[in-house]
Amino acid sequence: MTPEKSVPSTPPAPPLSPKERRGALIGAVVGGVCVLVAAFMLLVPMRGALDDERAFRDAVACSQGSGAHEDADGCLRTVTVRVDRTEKREGKKTPTFWVYVTEPDGTSTRTRLRGSADEVPGVGAGKTVQVTYWRDQIRYVEFGSERRYTTADPRGDYKAYCAVGLGLGLYSLLHLWLWLWGTRFSHLSRRAFPWQAGVPTAGGIALTAIGAFAPWPTDSPGEALRLVGVCVPVVVAVCAVAALIAARRQRGDDTIRLTPSVPEKERCFQGVVVGEVPYEGRGGWLVAGPGALASTPDPTGASFRRAVPGSLRPVRVRPRYRLDPDLPDYDGKAVVLECEDDGVPVLVVTRKKTMPWVLGALETAGSDRDEAPRS
Repeated sequence: MTPEKSVPSTPPAPPLSPKERRGALIGAVVGGVCVLVAAFMLLVPMRGALDDERAFRDAVACSQGSGAHEDADGCLRTVTVRVDRTEKREGKKTPTFWVYVTEPDGTSTRTRLRGSADEVPGVGAGKTVQVTYWRDQIRYVEFGSERRYTTADPRGDYKAYCAVGLGLGLYSLLHLWLWLWGTRFSHLSRRAFPWQAGVPTAGGIALTAIGAFAPWPTDSPGEALRLVGVCVPVVVAVCAVAALIAARRQRGDDTIRLTPSVPEKERCFQGVVVGEVPYEGRGGWLVAGPGALASTPDPTGASFRRAVPGSLRPVRVRPRYRLDPDLPDYDGKAVVLECEDDGVPVLVVTRKKTMPWVLGALETAGSDRDEAPRS
């Protein structure tokens, strides 16, 4: 098919629409909130958890004759107790179990250990073990030469707060960049998914994952930051290479060249026909076959069809633009076929892998065009 009318390949990008401005504003707000939450996590609960860990590591044994609750000053009080029973804790993915004990003065309490009771036979019913209190909570249990820390062990509690803080802090940079791109630089591209937004988004997600992971294999917030610092240049280098490749691919004419494929039988697939024409179909499905193209709201394609006439002339296939009229994106895989019908612009939108069927159906629709459309 030979195009009836040439279309500029790189028309000037229009200004932001109200919808895009709202999206950019939302991105800025989300980024700002993430910064505040990250700062709070790192400065308040994480610091408190680090102080508790430091105090626990520095704690010494209580003096002889300390009472049952005289460990509030931070000393370690060890008591020999009898195990009454164990009980599996239900409803959690990580297996833990309760250990019920009785102290020599008759005081009964319980503590929780990780794993299952079968894995720790030393704390079976009737056994005698030693429990160590710190700040009125049992922090570890000793039986024989083995020591098991309880779930109240304060060591490493900071890691959850550090992971959230670093993850959200890096995630906020992604939203702030998208806000900056949307308000200051989006005029550089008409595409709905330009590389200037896509590549930094991928890099930002990677850094967010690294920031959230970094505290767990390390032993301090400083080590976690150093791990993030080592990973940042790697991510930046990968994104720079990806940006160069994407920029080269998106440079100049953005026409997508596809080979028409005439389906041997009717095919029903996702797609819409948009334009001020009687056969406009936003039902979500297209039916393509030899010499026929129709839109329908029926996923089976059997009913409620609106046939596309032979007067529809394909012009070119292109990616979605920012200001296209509310078109589906099909998870970022949509492409747009620009057409004309007696001077009226019409858009046919579907996935890239099914667009050849649309082109093939239009090619054999009975028009007087001899060549395939420039697509």
